[in-house]
Amino acid sequence: MSLVTIMPCLDMREGRVVKGIHFVDLKDAGDPVENAAFYQREGADELAMLDIAATLENRKTRLAWVKNVSSVIDIPLTVGGGIATLADIEMVLEAGADKISMNSAAVKDPDLVRQAASQFGSERVTIAIDARRNPGMPSGFELVVAGGTKPVGRDAVVWARECEQLGAGAILPTSMDGDGTQAGYDLEFTRAIADAVDLPVIASGGAGTLDHFYDAVVRGGAQILLAASVFHYRLLSIPQVKQYLRGRGLEVKL
Repeated sequence: MSLVTIMPCLDMREGRVVKGIHFVDLKDAGDPVENAAFYQREGADELAMLDIAATLENRKTRLAWVKNVSSVIDIPLTVGGGIATLADIEMVLEAGADKISMNSAAVKDPDLVRQAASQFGSERVTIAIDARRNPGMPSGFELVVAGGTKPVGRDAVVWARECEQLGAGAILPTSMDGDGTQAGYDLEFTRAIADAVDLPVIASGGAGTLDHFYDAVVRGGAQILLAASVFHYRLLSIPQVKQYLRGRGLEVKL
């Protein structure tokens, strides 16, 4: 089993960290720079920062946010939201990101994934896959884009497989059904993606207890554990999570 890593996530809107449930009802969760520095001190292995309104507002990622956050950490930073061209990727990486995450733009133009992997390296390209349950899809999960507002009519698991073939380096699946609920990761969705690709899978959406993190690895097949609410509201600490996972026999990054 691969080394398990912990990845807090800063969902950004109007310069602040926010957190919602099922992608809506957003509440303030603090300053991004303060949060980033705190998570590094706590032992986070990586950090994600997602400009959640960029696509909906038809604009690019706010580069100032990337610069400010990257300046206070030296753990890998993955940035997503509003990244739609190779030039966008280049600017975000130059602003201090180590990796980028794409969703809507990749669905719209799958060749962008191939070009990005070719130009910047697969290890810097994460594809975020948002989905909701739909029994009409072969896997039972339908791809959605634009911050969860637009169903695409495509199977999310089939799309994950296609992204791997195009050169993506990691897959970040988020179930809209679980997002922000603290009721547990959508293990069925996470496992469906993990079984379909031979890439690191980032569990996302719904972590609320120590068991949820363990289940994401053992039952969901994830290697990277992304969480927001439980960390932002200090319900759990990163050392707590790591100690618990080690205690249950998982290899966790020190």
